[in-house]
Amino acid sequence: MSLTVPPDQIPTAALDPPATGEQSIVLAGGCFWCVEAVYRQLRGVISAVSGYAGGTADTANYKAVCSGLTAHAEVLRVTYDAAQISLGHILQIFFAVAHDPTHINRQGNDVGTQYRSSVFYADETQRSVADAYIRELNDARVFRAPIATKLEPLTAFYPAENYHQNYAELNPNQPYICAVSDPKVEKLRHYYADWLKGADL
Repeated sequence: MSLTVPPDQIPTAALDPPATGEQSIVLAGGCFWCVEAVYRQLRGVISAVSGYAGGTADTANYKAVCSGLTAHAEVLRVTYDAAQISLGHILQIFFAVAHDPTHINRQGNDVGTQYRSSVFYADETQRSVADAYIRELNDARVFRAPIATKLEPLTAFYPAENYHQNYAELNPNQPYICAVSDPKVEKLRHYYADWLKGADL
């Protein structure tokens, strides 16, 4: 991770309009197993579903997406209770813990446009909050390189195959999970313990 400060010291989103009820946003930050493992820990997150976005229905499957020849990214649809966690906080975890937003079409050894960093916004509020936050983080120089995260309109979300859902929890001894996913979850638990499910309010 290319942060210049500890993850819990990155600024919170200055633009974070209040919202109520159930909300959802689609995020791409490399392998969806890892991003999902992080968000499943957060208080206020109702569901975290791995899937594909950016391409068409006929290529929304793991084999096609892994080829790198589709327009899809591996994504996570985060559905959350806005009374417990805000969009700004969802994005704070995305940039601070879930992935390295300074990499272009790559996370670690995973290379290709399917591993790009993107916020797939469903409306103007999501777009404006994400855009303002990226500018805020760049201005604060909390990363050693400029943020490469794209803002893409969400045209459709396609859930991934069932065996991808909750993959990290169901496959704790899988080498990739141990090497890549677990450190992200441990970072979340260390720096954002108060935000975890079961933490004292």
